[in-house]
Amino acid sequence: MPGVSPRGTYLVIADALRKKIANGAFEEEGIPSEAALMRTHGVARTTVRRALEKLEQEGLIHSVPGVGRVPGAGAERRPLLGRITDFITAQGLAVGDPLPSEARLCEEFSVSRTALRSALSVLEGQGVLQAVHGKGRTIRALPPNTPDS
Repeated sequence: MPGVSPRGTYLVIADALRKKIANGAFEEEGIPSEAALMRTHGVARTTVRRALEKLEQEGLIHSVPGVGRVPGAGAERRPLLGRITDFITAQGLAVGDPLPSEARLCEEFSVSRTALRSALSVLEGQGVLQAVHGKGRTIRALPPNTPDS
């Protein structure tokens, strides 16, 4: 990729892929491989992975074992953090209640475990969740009402 982007090269790649996903460019063949994206954009694998991770966190793509990454057709486009806080509220979870397992939450939100753990760590940092090794996560405080968290 010629020149350095002040935004971060991985964000530029993510934007380009986001536009192509919105136009339906990857509906049939899926998202190009990491190697193909590296060649196309002239960047390292780490940069491509960061761009793909960003799109996974947004719910625009997901990984299918044996197939690769595919567009997240019909996937929720709101940030995962907001969806988790809405889930906590909708389930009527109170302080001290256990949060469902990571596996169940991954299934609920159709996201990777990496994306889920990233969002959960933000909630832990905000004091909403508390993680106890071997016990899982519990609600420590009710999430703030932020529509675009």
